[in-house]
Amino acid sequence: MDFGLVLQTDPPASRVVGLMKRAERNGFTHGWTFDSAVLWQEPFVIYSQILAATTTLKVGPMVTNPGTRTWEVTASTFATLNDMFGNRTVCGIGRGDSAMRVAGRRPNTLARLGEAIDAIRDLAEGREAEVDGQPLRIPWVKDGRLPVWMAAYGPKALALTGRKADGFILQLADPYLTEWMVKAVRASAAEAGRDPASVTVCVAAPAYVGDDLAHAREQCRWFGGMVGNHVADLVSRYGEHSGLVPEALTSYIKGRHGYDYSHHGRAGNPSTDFVPDEIVDRFCLLGPPEAHIEKLRALRDLGVDQFAVYDMHDAQETTIDAYGAEIIPALSR
Repeated sequence: MDFGLVLQTDPPASRVVGLMKRAERNGFTHGWTFDSAVLWQEPFVIYSQILAATTTLKVGPMVTNPGTRTWEVTASTFATLNDMFGNRTVCGIGRGDSAMRVAGRRPNTLARLGEAIDAIRDLAEGREAEVDGQPLRIPWVKDGRLPVWMAAYGPKALALTGRKADGFILQLADPYLTEWMVKAVRASAAEAGRDPASVTVCVAAPAYVGDDLAHAREQCRWFGGMVGNHVADLVSRYGEHSGLVPEALTSYIKGRHGYDYSHHGRAGNPSTDFVPDEIVDRFCLLGPPEAHIEKLRALRDLGVDQFAVYDMHDAQETTIDAYGAEIIPALSR
């Protein structure tokens, strides 16, 4: 199992770079960041510094979207980083939550997202693609490689992931929901004539190593609120009892009342008081190293290839070091 570190690009950027260097020293293979231009600093600028300061770490957004930048700009940015540092980037992409809504726009449609996945990958790898009806090719790209991993929860998004994406990003670590969603992605891949095993599965969730569970829950409760944004969209589209989305995912948002993006992805988010302890425990990895190892082994057995640690809490360095010392080695054996 591979391991990634997920950070927000809060200033100073030097701290983000420093934490990514620490992650690589501790055995992490991927460095991910949020991508929301209003809320945080521009990640692609910071990726150049991370890549220069590390040797093998792969970097990318978790996640970008098709609406913040034009597709040729996104592709050219990835291709430039790959040309400078080797093919060490991954494009995590989704419909767009905070990046679009904070700017007063609606998230992108799945149809547009599917078109963007093909176009961004083709352009970044030197092939011709159609962008808004115009055929384009980036002529200077040589031997480019850009895996595109899609974030998804709902049935149509999972199906699109299986048809188009090189990887599947699931932003929660509940084994039951992981099994359900991985099966849906792989079934869609098989129906599209693809090898289901060729789709990399990445589970991303907060991890907090320590014995004080009450404190760990409070530091990670924000995650249930962030996931709740996507779940609320699913409920409005499919209904709570449609059978198309597991009630194990939808039932907990009944007490949800709005969401303040100024606290998005941060410990102490006041918009997450509706999230019960049970959801925090199911969606996150909390407790001593042994508890993390046990849950990660269960996720690995379900086909998870990478666990990406959301490290937005008051024990960032401690978590990275604990994973490097005890948890990553245990999952490598």
